[in-house]
Amino acid sequence: MALSPRTSGAPPVGVPLLIEEVRDELRSRFEPAADRLAAQILAEDPAYARLIGRKELGDRIHRNLCQALSGIAQAAREQPVDLHDAMSTGSRRVEQGLPLASLLQSYRRGGRLLWETMYEVVAERFPAALPTLLPAAAVVWDVLEQITDAVAESYRQAEAARAARDRERRHSLLDALLDGSGVAAGLASEAAARLGLPERGRYAVIVLRTAPGALPPSSDPGPEPLSGPRILWRIRADGETGLVPLGSGSPEDLRELLAGYDVRAGVSPVVGSLADLGRARWLAELALRTWRPGAASVVLLDERLPEALIAAQSDLAGRLRTVVLGRVLALPAEECGTLLSTLGVWLRAGGSSAVAAERLYCHRNTVSNRLRRLEQLTGRTLTDPAGAVELSLALAAVEQFGAR
Repeated sequence: MALSPRTSGAPPVGVPLLIEEVRDELRSRFEPAADRLAAQILAEDPAYARLIGRKELGDRIHRNLCQALSGIAQAAREQPVDLHDAMSTGSRRVEQGLPLASLLQSYRRGGRLLWETMYEVVAERFPAALPTLLPAAAVVWDVLEQITDAVAESYRQAEAARAARDRERRHSLLDALLDGSGVAAGLASEAAARLGLPERGRYAVIVLRTAPGALPPSSDPGPEPLSGPRILWRIRADGETGLVPLGSGSPEDLRELLAGYDVRAGVSPVVGSLADLGRARWLAELALRTWRPGAASVVLLDERLPEALIAAQSDLAGRLRTVVLGRVLALPAEECGTLLSTLGVWLRAGGSSAVAAERLYCHRNTVSNRLRRLEQLTGRTLTDPAGAVELSLALAAVEQFGAR
């Protein structure tokens, strides 16, 4: 119930004294007013209605009004306003998931409620003091603005911190998928939810070695700026690794996507689930290890399986190189290089001496003579399928690991 205007006695002089005189009356009116405002906010703002009950919101508004009143009293005495509660509210609302726009709107409505209640009480209790109250409006709204700014700033800081935590978690989950540890740790379901990926689907992995500035950097798992399929990148010290949800696409599409960039890339075969990504990354790395100067910059594993087999078994590959080509490798460097390059060209020519001769700019008989010399040194015959396979794999071992 509103009080009748007090007409006896002199009105308080100055804003601090005026606020002190009406403090108790204001506090008595804040609680029911806060409850009414809470009901209005919940009726009009679905974001609040989903997250907060009427009593909790009413209690918070009441607390905010009391804090604001204390801040006004502090500012009127030229003291700093205590903003800790406002900052705590901002960070708490982030964790609850309340939009900043809703939070600031409620604070603005609370500020208007405080001013209207203050004006009402002064008009009833000390009408002669209204000329003193009007200049105090600047103090009131300055304090309310400080409080609102503190709420917004703490909200933004907490939101940025939460986003950073979420980003780091996504990075960790993506790393776990790509190195295979996520399967053992049972993280596939969480990774699917946080990364927006189905647990089962068609996936491939790309491993890149990039020139400086060749591709836009991408530290956050998300859509890569390249056109085409979505790629979730992870930057590593020696390059980048990308997880690709293929949908109906194919590894060949990824080769076309990357062809215009200054990169070397290995592309895995298609795998059927997030749980298979660790193996896919290893296969993509094997594909990349088979790349040789002069070859296409993007290597698909399924097109380089013999070379990938050599790359995957380096110890056995070294032994194969020594056993099959040891006598060739013991020749003077020029002769050894001639024989091995002739073998490589002949194999890539499909076993045609004529085609190999054209590519080597020599006579067909020269190619045949070199190949016979190679057969004599190795004890393998190129017309024998087993011998041809051994020579082909041994040559791949030399190309990957060198002649010594």
